[in-house]
Amino acid sequence: MQFTAKVTDISKQRSSCAVIAADAKNRLSASGDALDKTCNGAIGKILKRGDLGGKVGSTLLLNQIEGAAERVLLVRAGDGVLSQANFRKMAKAGAEAVKGFKDATSYLTEVEVTDADTRWQAQQLALAAGLAAYKFTRCLSEAKANPLKKFTVHATDRKQLTAAKRGVEFGGAQALGSNVARELGNLPGNICTPNYLASEARELAKKHTNLTTSVLDEKKMKSLGMGAFLSVSKGSDEPPAMIAMQYKGGKAKDKPVVLVGKGITFDTGGISLKPGAAMDEMKFDMCGAASVFGVIEALAEIDAPVNVVGLVAAAENMPSARASKPGDVVTSMSGQTIEILNTDAEGRLVLCDALTYAAKFKPATVIDVATLTGACVIALGSHATGLYANKDKLAKSLIAAGERTGDRAWHMPLWDEYQPMLDSNFADMQNIGGREAGSVTAACFLSRFTKDYEWAHLDIAGSAWNSGAAKGATGRPVPLLLEYLLGK
Repeated sequence: MQFTAKVTDISKQRSSCAVIAADAKNRLSASGDALDKTCNGAIGKILKRGDLGGKVGSTLLLNQIEGAAERVLLVRAGDGVLSQANFRKMAKAGAEAVKGFKDATSYLTEVEVTDADTRWQAQQLALAAGLAAYKFTRCLSEAKANPLKKFTVHATDRKQLTAAKRGVEFGGAQALGSNVARELGNLPGNICTPNYLASEARELAKKHTNLTTSVLDEKKMKSLGMGAFLSVSKGSDEPPAMIAMQYKGGKAKDKPVVLVGKGITFDTGGISLKPGAAMDEMKFDMCGAASVFGVIEALAEIDAPVNVVGLVAAAENMPSARASKPGDVVTSMSGQTIEILNTDAEGRLVLCDALTYAAKFKPATVIDVATLTGACVIALGSHATGLYANKDKLAKSLIAAGERTGDRAWHMPLWDEYQPMLDSNFADMQNIGGREAGSVTAACFLSRFTKDYEWAHLDIAGSAWNSGAAKGATGRPVPLLLEYLLGK
């Protein structure tokens, strides 16, 4: 999609749909007033009828007779200065309403928002439009994609235009990255295999000169001692892959941020087999890896001035005669031994070797992203990503990035008191800590492999996809990660 920002005259700006705000007292924004005058007050008369709902984000589509816009979309604002959350509601509602048109121009930047400037508003509008326009069509025989191809954000003057352009660029990048992640997450497990992800990474490197890709195969992983990772993949006929995408947009001397994504392309649970109900959703167990792909592609598209390495630990977790058994003991790349008490706690086994491997890039920071625990879903639901970190400053930066984008995370405890729950009689540690605090003990397990660098863990088990009628990958936490990286 093409995202632009420009100073426009609503009476002359050609568009399939102009998006304008009406507050709780039916007062239009400045551009809305100007358009209403060209229509001899027709918009105001419609508002007085009460057809536009009273809730923030309610919409009403009007076929326009006068003016350059073919249609007008009214979006309800609140009374007075809007909160950031309510502005996001408006942005999302407006985007959903116009995704069926080939282009749209939004004048919602004229709404006053608490602690927000034009850049932030333009970013939210572009992100919402990009997310709304996405539609999964890969496996449908006749489905057509949403037609929205151009989205313009209005700026009131030349000074505001600079901020709007910056916001549109960032928001467009966040939408692109999120949609890349959604597409990979939505692919079925028979298409999106570890080898498929490796091929996608190689193709991505061919498109961008500042991006290189390397892939470790099973033989190389064995030589490096990745016994924990390989204990997961050995039950499958699909070979594993450790994929490294190195994006070099910053200065050569700058240490990279390393993003590590859990890429279990399908998770049966292994010998600790999952229940059959909703097992199809375990194709989403690679959404951490998908988000890493999304971030890397977005950075490359906008030539972001940062250095980032995207590591993807890709494998299937399948039950077979070769699969790991509860009670098996394996040796990780770090040399630490692990007693596998539950083969369905496989994500931490591939991640621990990936986190050890991440040290070779001499990182400034390492952030892993994983659909790791059902316990995190119980704790936080789908609204917040679980965030753990070994440095409070890093946690605060990531929390702030999530607040700015609406892709929110919540800081969880990583206290030493939880570590004994991983004690084993037969190895250095066991891979589960029991029912209590399951998300916390999973993070504690990973922390044992991250002592040499600054590290954060994002448990996206609740936020990475939706179930039910809206089933599908969400693309989170791509907006949060890009906000953090671009803010640096």
